[in-house]
Amino acid sequence: MGMSPVVLVTGAARRVGAATVRELHAAGWNVVIHANRSLGEAEVLAAGLNQGRPDSARALQADLLDPAALEHLAQSARDTWGRLDALVNNASTWYPTPIGQLTAEAFEDLVGSNLRAPLLLTQACAARMERGAVVNILDVHARRPQRGYSAYTAAKAGLWAVTEALALELAPRIRVNGVAPGHMIWPEAGGPNLLQPQAELARVPLARLGGGEEIARAVKFLLSPEAAYVTGAVLPVDGGLRLG
Repeated sequence: MGMSPVVLVTGAARRVGAATVRELHAAGWNVVIHANRSLGEAEVLAAGLNQGRPDSARALQADLLDPAALEHLAQSARDTWGRLDALVNNASTWYPTPIGQLTAEAFEDLVGSNLRAPLLLTQACAARMERGAVVNILDVHARRPQRGYSAYTAAKAGLWAVTEALALELAPRIRVNGVAPGHMIWPEAGGPNLLQPQAELARVPLARLGGGEEIARAVKFLLSPEAAYVTGAVLPVDGGLRLG
């Protein structure tokens, strides 16, 4: 049985997920890097981490919208090193669904990735943890909606509620907390466009984007012994955006 604690991070091939994997790995965690369509990038990330510390990172593929895949992912994560200590529910889809254009398919997709999958995966992982911690990646806009994102906002607000509900239900064995990012990284080409970057930045009191590392450090704290008495909490990491 491996001595290093083991964390599963979903949607971890790129961006905030990859930053979280790097931060936790540097802190001594063994990392299970989940990806779906970006498995190749997840494998490259794992290979690089394994060069620095052999047998400390592994990439696993799963479609989180497939309920059967969640049990399999949790079991594979535990089987990798014979233990599972933490879960970071980072995988997410995000796109606008203006009223008048919202389809049932888009609703199912957004709620499936941002709410159903984290809830069912936490259930699957909790059954395979002795003690541990879960961190859900939320969104400061879950409680201060932006126009045009009703389905996404509903899903993230639901995950916020789940964070508190599971903190109650899984205590004292497993702590459950959340991190609520603001504007961390500009959306990628092909994603939703922030048409006025300067106007968006002007809404952030700290007057800059956060970057994935800011979220990663918050996750590291919430998973660490330093946060042993913290559960059901949501830590905003948004440069003050929620105050605007």
